[in-house]
Amino acid sequence: MSLLIGISGGSGSGKTTLANMMAKHFGHRHSATFAFDSYYRDQAHLDDAERALVNFDHPDSLDVDLFVQHLRDLRVGTEIAVPIYDFTRHSRTEDVHIIDPKPIIIVEGILLLAFPEIRSCLDFTVYRDCPEEVRFQRRLARDVAERGRTPESVAAQFEATVKPMHDHYVQPSMDVADLVTLFSEELEDASVRVLAEIAKLEAAVGA
Repeated sequence: MSLLIGISGGSGSGKTTLANMMAKHFGHRHSATFAFDSYYRDQAHLDDAERALVNFDHPDSLDVDLFVQHLRDLRVGTEIAVPIYDFTRHSRTEDVHIIDPKPIIIVEGILLLAFPEIRSCLDFTVYRDCPEEVRFQRRLARDVAERGRTPESVAAQFEATVKPMHDHYVQPSMDVADLVTLFSEELEDASVRVLAEIAKLEAAVGA
């Protein structure tokens, strides 16, 4: 049976880096990681102007039912087909990423802990806290470099949807996490703490 570990935090908080550090520690034979971001609802039915109006920072933009089903499938040893999302077009591609069940499954996402039905599937949850200005600068660099955005559009989106949705849905989810790591704590140190908790879970399962 797989142990399911969830890592959340605002956009640009370092949650993906933390997840990848943990996956590297366990190795690909012992662990797998994938993102809740892959489960954005397909907007291919909308034209470009309509897609630009979609609030991708609101919980309704994500296919929670499919994500939960995939978590449950992994728990019982069934492989899953994770959607591949094209963030430049706001639509799913025809390809999927196959994830095989592993002893440790690490999932990460901004809104991961905002859904009780997701939290109930996870064995241990982590929230990575980070100041707003740092998160914005990291998101700006990523969206311009990787998603073909202009600095002006990134800043406008941050003020219009990212910040208010973070304040309303993401930041409060810190209160339900099993472990909170602060920006002042180096990611390496945070990883050590998370790995120690996972070791306890593994020992309990094997007992």
